[in-house]
Amino acid sequence: MSDPAALAEQIDAGLRARAKPERAAAEKAYLKSSLEHYGTSMPAIRASVQEVVGRRGLEHDDLIALVEQLWSGGVHERRAAAVEALEAHGAALRADDITLLERLLRESQTWALVDGLAASIVGPLVEREPSLGATLDRWASDDDFWIRRSALLALLLALRRGAGDFERFGRYADAMLDEKEFFVRKAIGWVLRDTGRKRPDLVFEWLLPRAARASGVTLREAVKPLSPEQRDAVLAARGAPAVGGR
Repeated sequence: MSDPAALAEQIDAGLRARAKPERAAAEKAYLKSSLEHYGTSMPAIRASVQEVVGRRGLEHDDLIALVEQLWSGGVHERRAAAVEALEAHGAALRADDITLLERLLRESQTWALVDGLAASIVGPLVEREPSLGATLDRWASDDDFWIRRSALLALLLALRRGAGDFERFGRYADAMLDEKEFFVRKAIGWVLRDTGRKRPDLVFEWLLPRAARASGVTLREAVKPLSPEQRDAVLAARGAPAVGGR
């Protein structure tokens, strides 16, 4: 394989070539980001990664080195490219890489990086390495709300498929249900919504006795796949005719 630093610079060149400077300022403001922004869209970021490493069978150490190179430097699009590289070659990751992934999550400080890392990279790794459930247990009570959000979203893809550990998600969500943090509330609703598409009865049975505690943003998402009768029952249990914004 080529030198990871050289590969990172090739990807960086692609990111810059596809950048739209007028997009950079708006995205930086929208994400409330402290990073530098090139103004490169996500499809263009994926294309930049694909053209450099898409056909390479990146082995573990090469992948980690490339990710470290892309992550350094404080550029949002380079970090997003690191997430794309990890997702594309995630099968190379091992259980002990959770330490690196946790560091990246803590340094991300935005849903635009956290969500892909948690759902698409940590999630499949935890499915392959069930012992990492203990790490998710720790994350679920972390002081950093991005890490708590990550514990929830790491369970998303399996639950979306109709599989996964709903009991673990339920424990996490129950403990976080009274939180005021929007990104935690939204994540609970998101996972419930996607789980409910295949197993609405499971979501309904979990949600109904907790409806009075759930925020509006959680319920708005969670009830979407439920039947009209189930939806009405949840809203009645909350004591509201419609799902508000609390």
